[in-house]
Amino acid sequence: MQTISKRNRLTFGLGTFGRDMVYSLVSMYLIFYLTDVINLPTSTLWWVAGIILAARIFDALTDPLMGFIVDNTRTRWGKFKPWLAVGAITSPIFTVLLFTDFNLHGSAFIGAFAVFYLMWGISYTTHDISYWSMLPVLSVDQKEREKIGAIARICANIGMFFVVAGIVPLTALLGERFGGLQKGYFVFAIIITAVMAGGLCITLFGVKESGVVTDRKQSTPLRELLRIIYKNDQLFFTAIAMSLFMIGYVTTASFGLYFFKYAYGDEGMYSIFAIILGVSQISALAIFPLFSKRFDRKTLFTAAIILVAAGYIIFFFAPTHTMLFIGAGGVLIFVGQSFVQLLMLMFLADSVDYGHWKLGKRNDSITFSLQPLINKMGGAISSGVVSAVIIVSGIKDAETAADVTAAGLIMMKIAMLIFPMLCIAASYIIYRMKYKIDSRFYAQILCDLRERGEIKDENLISSGNGGGQKMH
Repeated sequence: MQTISKRNRLTFGLGTFGRDMVYSLVSMYLIFYLTDVINLPTSTLWWVAGIILAARIFDALTDPLMGFIVDNTRTRWGKFKPWLAVGAITSPIFTVLLFTDFNLHGSAFIGAFAVFYLMWGISYTTHDISYWSMLPVLSVDQKEREKIGAIARICANIGMFFVVAGIVPLTALLGERFGGLQKGYFVFAIIITAVMAGGLCITLFGVKESGVVTDRKQSTPLRELLRIIYKNDQLFFTAIAMSLFMIGYVTTASFGLYFFKYAYGDEGMYSIFAIILGVSQISALAIFPLFSKRFDRKTLFTAAIILVAAGYIIFFFAPTHTMLFIGAGGVLIFVGQSFVQLLMLMFLADSVDYGHWKLGKRNDSITFSLQPLINKMGGAISSGVVSAVIIVSGIKDAETAADVTAAGLIMMKIAMLIFPMLCIAASYIIYRMKYKIDSRFYAQILCDLRERGEIKDENLISSGNGGGQKMH
């Protein structure tokens, strides 16, 4: 069992390295690509912003439906891996199409973009939900879940920061090689989608389920979909808290390149800044298990929120051209954020067992469908905020930092820092008031499920007495 656990930590984690590369490219830089690379006219950009907002909301609302489909899938390969395979094939295609120049303009461009963007969201969903909803069946031990989740988040953040740090120099280098910045983005998209497909193959062929959960092959009727989410109160409030946090975090991250180009005045510094933040965040995730041995989750969550809030305050009042204070604020935000994201992932995993205990039925994928729903809703709202602020503040029509007014910069800083901090504060308040699964309560949940014969003792399986039966 120990060998399988170590294997799962690595093969599960590597599966999200390229996935987060792709998600970061589309969610954080597609708007920049449209405004500053292919220079869409303002009239077309308003349409595109509306399409992105509508498509992400639609895609987010259909995520629980995808979770329902996965939970009701019965194949010889289980319920998760077939959908990982489908996503590994389709998601790269639509990602590359988003960054392909078909020489379209006006309504033709708008129509094609709408189709490609909608299909990108659907194809990404197929592997995103099936990937993360696999986590609870790899182990029911909280500490083992934290180790698996920490490695997965480390891989995800390495992928994300590779894009964040490399987007400017690599697209420029590829643009010089292939004939223009648009071509640079196109080739860059091809490279990272190939990495994504390779990583998903590692998960497909490498991950082994623990066999702890007893499979009674229960199907979930479609009419129960909303009930599963609403009646699982811990899932419901975790989802609200996560949504508010992600709206704030993604809004801040999406303004990053604009800030360094039009406020700091040096677009090249963005990559250096991203590397510093990436190393800080990955280091924080690597040492998280050490802190989790000494402190309970509520203490860690509170400390992380304090770090994030302090970072926002320092960043907002930092002189625009002083990297020392900007860097310090950024490090605090991203170190705290790394703890928050990992803890919220654990809250979701534990709410699967809570829902199993309370409702008598296990719905891993429906539960974890809320994570991409939350990410997409956060991305949709942040994209809307960024697009509107960039247009209204005058940054859309600026060539350099000197062309942006002081009022325009203040508007961007408020949207980038104050608005997100308020969202994150609201997230924390909801968590403290409503979330109740501590280690003692979780131990009782597992005890009750074992007595009901709905999960097996992980120690018995590891010693060979549990039959090693897979969930599927």
